[in-house]
Amino acid sequence: MNEEKVFDVLKKSGVPMKAAEIAEAAGLPKTEVDKAIKNLVKEGRAESPKRCFYAAK
Repeated sequence: MNEEKVFDVLKKSGVPMKAAEIAEAAGLPKTEVDKAIKNLVKEGRAESPKRCFYAAK
């Protein structure tokens, strides 16, 4: 599932990343990454420490 790929990339990076960087690292289209991030944030597994950047909790 794309959410798991995105979450793994965020966990491994250790630093907040932009959606485009996550998409490149995960090998997914940015639109899919945006959807996955939205769901991860809603589930409380990810956060946005500053505008347009995302990190795993």
